[in-house]
Amino acid sequence: MNKPTFKSTRLRAVALALTLSMGLAQTFLAPAAAVAATEAPVKLQSLRGAEIDASDPEGDGTRYGRDQAPLPRDFVQQPPLIPHTIKGYTVTKNFNKCLDCHAWSRAKESGATKISVTHFKTREGEELSSVSPRRYFCNQCHVPQSDAKPLVGNTFKPGTGMR
Repeated sequence: MNKPTFKSTRLRAVALALTLSMGLAQTFLAPAAAVAATEAPVKLQSLRGAEIDASDPEGDGTRYGRDQAPLPRDFVQQPPLIPHTIKGYTVTKNFNKCLDCHAWSRAKESGATKISVTHFKTREGEELSSVSPRRYFCNQCHVPQSDAKPLVGNTFKPGTGMR
């Protein structure tokens, strides 16, 4: 078999990198495909030893729904939970799907809650005409609510002002 000849050192380096990456892909993807093919049930354990069903964190064991009333907050500055699914929602530096309904200009027609005025302030407290870049990525603070079972025991009680 004839090996390709490269006149340039740069082309040789690119060819070597491609060869190595193909070999690495085969090395790591083949075992993963074999594991997926067996489809054995996944047994998970919390750090404290409690068994966890693999579907609990997200998937079949989690319920989302717009008809679900928002859960109460447990502490004063807790961001509200999202009472609907966000699967397929895109939030990038150029587009935020949440703003399709929750922007002040669209909240009334969509029936969604308006974004808090705190989301329009800079770190220094200056008012902006649009959502602050530090508050633009909603999933930094807001998460979908679910009825997933706790992964570990918990003795947390809401503050007296929240009861």
